[in-house]
This record gives sequence, C-alpha cells and structure tokens, in this order.
Amino acid sequence: MFFSPQFKKFQKIDHCFFTKNNGFSNGIYKSLNCGLSSNDNKVSVIKNLKYVSNKINVNYNNLILMNQTHSNKVILVDDLNKRIKKFNSDAIVTQVKGLALGVLTADCVPIILYDKKNEIIGCIHSGWKGFISGIIKNTVNVFKEINKKNDFFACVGPCIGKKNYEVDLDLVKKFTSKSKKNLNFFLKKKDNKFLFDLRGCVNAELKELGIKNIYNIDFDTFQDQNNFFSYRRSQKKGELDYGRCISTICLKT
Repeated sequence: MFFSPQFKKFQKIDHCFFTKNNGFSNGIYKSLNCGLSSNDNKVSVIKNLKYVSNKINVNYNNLILMNQTHSNKVILVDDLNKRIKKFNSDAIVTQVKGLALGVLTADCVPIILYDKKNEIIGCIHSGWKGFISGIIKNTVNVFKEINKKNDFFACVGPCIGKKNYEVDLDLVKKFTSKSKKNLNFFLKKKDNKFLFDLRGCVNAELKELGIKNIYNIDFDTFQDQNNFFSYRRSQKKGELDYGRCISTICLKT
C-alpha cells in the first residue's frame, strides 16, 4: 500500500495505491487481483474488493469502478447514478461523500485528483490510447464544469517505466502529431524502436493543464514483480491473462 504525503494531510479524503499483495487469488493472479474482467475466480476477486473496501473504510457497495476501454470518456457520479457499481468510462469524478472511486491498472497510469477548494475527487486510467485522445484534459474539464476556480492536487501512481516500455515508430508519430514537444518522451534505440516515458508524458499534461501540486509514486510495474501486476510482463512470460492492481480515493462522510 502506497500513499501520497500531500493527500495524507487532507482530513476530508482517504486514498490508497494498493499493491498486488494480501489478497485471496491464486496462480498468476496471486493475490490481490481486483479485476472483475480478468479470468480469475470471481468469488476471489469480490473477496479482494471487499478487503480493499474494508481497508479504506467504505461499504463495498460504495466502491465505484469502471469498465475501462482506453477511451476519453469521463462520468460524473452523483446521487442519481451512484448505485451503478461499474461505469463505462476511463475516468470518474464525484462530490458525493462516502463514495470511493477506484481505477484498475497493470502498467497503465492510475491518477487520482483532488480539488481542495470545491471538495471534488476523481480518478483516471491513462494508457497511451486514453492519453492521446484526451482523457486527462476531459477529466479536468469535468471538475471545471462544476466550478472554474480550483485548487488541484494530483497523484500519479505506479506504472510501467521508460526503460521497459518499448514502442514502434508509429506510436511516436501519433504523439508528435499531437504535439512536437512529445518527442521529448521518446528515446530512440534502433530499428525504429523507442523507449516511451508514459509517466513523464502524463506529468507534463497535468502541468500544462495548470496543476502544480503533483506527487509521483514512482514504481515500475513491469520491473517490480513482487508488488505489481504487469500486462507486458505477463505477455513476455507467455501467460494467458494478468491481474489488476487498484488505486482508490474517497470523500469522507
């Protein structure tokens, strides 16, 4: 379990970036796999999610998750739709107290946001597809639609590190067509292969959107197999599936 020192200072919220440890799953999912869309035993996953709920002091029914598809879709969770357990989006935002928002990752970037001024929280799932289609900007815009005057704090959680994220020239072109500055996040190897700094890219976007208070929990999910699930590592091992870690944020009642 990892925490942002900044977020820990705020009495009105709870948050946590969970590792893959201390759960009930077995095999390649050992042990805190929180991905209901994985091929893991669903009973085990639900037990894991209830463990998470207990740790963050919310009722299991108040833990809100997403069907994540690498989209740029953001949903505002309010009193009218809060009983939906799983939203079709890659970011969720709320002002409802007592709800915990969760994001699942296995190399992609989990981002949690807190607007201290307006007591709004949000979480984002950002891989390269979601990033390039504007998931982070769209999420910040939902905050601003509630109130344009904000006091943002962000925490960027564990994700795949630059030295383990090899990509092709096609991806570089996709990013540089969005902004020439994005070339700074690619290091050329050879034969049109590059190393991609996804974390750096996300941090730059947050800063560009005016968020100055950013904390990074800087672990490489591919490299740290004792603490994190990794899609790429599972692929390299020839495993047929992979677990998902969960990161959460909650407005206290």
